Amino acid sequence: MTAPLYLVEPERLAGVDAGGTLLLDGEEGHHAATVRRTQVGEGVLVADGAGRLARCVVEGVPGPALALRVTDVESLSAPRPALVLVQALAKGGRDELAVETATELGADAVVPWQAGRSVVVWSGERGERARRRWRSTVRAAAKQSRRAFLPAVRASVDTRRLAEQVAGADAVLVLVLHGGAAQPLASLTLPPAGTGGEIWVIVGPEGGIAGDELAVLRDAGAVPVRLGPFVLRSSSAGPAALAVLSLRLGRWGGPR
Repeated sequence: MTAPLYLVEPERLAGVDAGGTLLLDGEEGHHAATVRRTQVGEGVLVADGAGRLARCVVEGVPGPALALRVTDVESLSAPRPALVLVQALAKGGRDELAVETATELGADAVVPWQAGRSVVVWSGERGERARRRWRSTVRAAAKQSRRAFLPAVRASVDTRRLAEQVAGADAVLVLVLHGGAAQPLASLTLPPAGTGGEIWVIVGPEGGIAGDELAVLRDAGAVPVRLGPFVLRSSSAGPAALAVLSLRLGRWGGPR
């Protein structure tokens, strides 16, 4: 079993080196000591969400916290190009499921998209609660998948704002998944691994991307692509595309 991973603020790991000590307290320490009942001698991972990862051994359990001895510290480089999932809001929690799975598969950032056919609407306090759920989902999924990097949940956008960002994005490639596209994602020419910038994957809601929205995004520079012969739900299309991209970019099999 892989050691569990806990996330702390970057400053907590800034001066930590192999051979040093670390106190895991707060919510993470409570979860480790009280909920998981971690014992002395067990191994744990501690990450700052920005690529710094410490491998540790538990030396003590002082209340709702863990006293750790650091055995190794790595500062990992973020994979490039970055992978960004632009996920349309969807009913039944399918957007959150997409975000959870995409995080486990390596998404570097997620963008909530208020598409024209999105039944769910983020506004006011309801929108803030939904954004907090996405952030909580991303955090939990990053810990589950033992990721040293915590993906960002960016500001939500409508179609007009999304098109503006596509046109001016720091992106080497913007893809919009569409079942009627002629270009298969698997045969698309991709930038080589290590290239700067981002690859965006835009996924529509359960009702699909409206024709006028597709035209707006295409005019802004997005490239329509299809995954395969089957129609996937909004919750699975984005993660499937990220899996294809991760494999083709050589991410899988390398460092986290």
